[in-house]
Amino acid sequence: MASPDRKVGDANAMSSIADERYGSISGSGKPNVTVESRYFGKDLDRYEMGVLGKQQVLRRNFGLLTMLGFASTCIASWEGILTYLNFVLIDGGTPLLFWGFFVTAICMTLVYASLAEMSSMSPTAGGQYHWVSEFAPRRYQKVLSYYSGWLTAVGWQVYLASVCFLVGTTIQGLITLNNANYGYERWHGTLLAIAVVVFTISFNTVFASKLPKVEAVALVVHIIGFMAIIITLWATAPRRSTTDALLNFTNDGGWSSNGLSAMVGLLAPTVVLVGYDCSVHMSEEIKDASIVLPRAIMGSVILNVSMLFAVIITICFTLGDPEEVLASPTGYAFIQVFYNATNSLAGASVMTFIIIFMLAICAVSEIAACSRQIWSFARDQGLPGHGWLSKVSPHWNIPLPGVIVSLSISALLSLINIGSSVALGAITSLGAVATLISYYLTIGCLVHRRVFGAPLPDRRWSLGRWGLAVNIGALIILTPLIFFLTWPLFTPVTAETMNWSSMMLVGVFIISTTYYVVKGRKEFTGPVVNVTRD
Repeated sequence: MASPDRKVGDANAMSSIADERYGSISGSGKPNVTVESRYFGKDLDRYEMGVLGKQQVLRRNFGLLTMLGFASTCIASWEGILTYLNFVLIDGGTPLLFWGFFVTAICMTLVYASLAEMSSMSPTAGGQYHWVSEFAPRRYQKVLSYYSGWLTAVGWQVYLASVCFLVGTTIQGLITLNNANYGYERWHGTLLAIAVVVFTISFNTVFASKLPKVEAVALVVHIIGFMAIIITLWATAPRRSTTDALLNFTNDGGWSSNGLSAMVGLLAPTVVLVGYDCSVHMSEEIKDASIVLPRAIMGSVILNVSMLFAVIITICFTLGDPEEVLASPTGYAFIQVFYNATNSLAGASVMTFIIIFMLAICAVSEIAACSRQIWSFARDQGLPGHGWLSKVSPHWNIPLPGVIVSLSISALLSLINIGSSVALGAITSLGAVATLISYYLTIGCLVHRRVFGAPLPDRRWSLGRWGLAVNIGALIILTPLIFFLTWPLFTPVTAETMNWSSMMLVGVFIISTTYYVVKGRKEFTGPVVNVTRD
């Protein structure tokens, strides 16, 4: 899918041009932030930063393997589908899990191929809002870029909160499995979620320079854990018939038809494939970013979609009785599946611990992505408090204010669970919807540029003649996914079962618009104003 590398000319000349235009890599205009020479990256990285009008203030210490690990653990697709199994068993069942996988996998592969190509054109931590600023119609560049930045920021912040919540409540489920007398309380889950936030702090501050090594190790655990779980289930669990596993759709949500129930049930297979733009937000820490980044995006998508499919097939045929696992006192169907298969508390506990461990590492990676996205958007003055949020720690070369804000928001959002677990579920849906809309805006602007605008910038990873078809295909399939992600799981709809994500999205729009009218329109110009291409 990728075309041969373009001829980029003399790298030293490019480096000189970048220094002449925008100052040295140590950062003129940011005198308190310096980068050690071993973290400079390649001369082409310096040149591309100069073209984009940005200064190198973060350390380039990620390569292809470590970025594969980062993306794989940040999204944790096969681990995530197990934790969302309850949702799909209510609407659609395992047939929807199987057939819906193909819909979402095809859609998201088209989406990420589109993003990968753009990342090769402009490898910047801003990602979606930067690309919208470059490719949108000139009249709408500023406002569309602004809203794209807000959507991406909100999406990542609530995703981080939801994964911390998943870790906390899965730990509660594990305790329940081993202690029938445990008194389940929602506030226990909240405290455990906050504990996960605390756990992630050191990896994103003191040991931030070691994060690439952590991600490489996590990738190994990600693969070994996957193999251990599917082999165990195939070896120990009784088999379901093909009819039950792949054909008998369920409709326990009370919808008027199985088809409508299935569309609502697409939440689970969609959510676990949203977020591979995480690599993009680390782009200013990747060596040779304009080629390594798109390869890392597509490599992680191919690897994890394949692993996800294997886990889905395994669950479809080893689930057991859907009603029994849904009624599990642990609160999670997958924990009951593990126990039923192994008939061993120790075996089920070890399998569940693998999921908990990988989701905890997922939280570590997500904080890194969240903080970089906030920092980048603040650097372009798109957020309140951008003067502070755009600062970089001179000691660790990380966006420390962004890390602090991401951790704080995650801890605060976890408190919602004390009052309502339904509200926290809606927040998870909000994360997916906000992120998918940011993809939609970005790819839509790219289509406009392809059809009506100037030629696209040079890139070292290209979709070639298939680019427009891939982009349009992504938009077509994204449309119904975004629409149905805001639907509740059950009908009739009550205040308790309502999916409030759509109302939350309206709230985000009101807040961002208010800030734009009051202050943002005067300060945010869009990153395209700093871009200088020959």
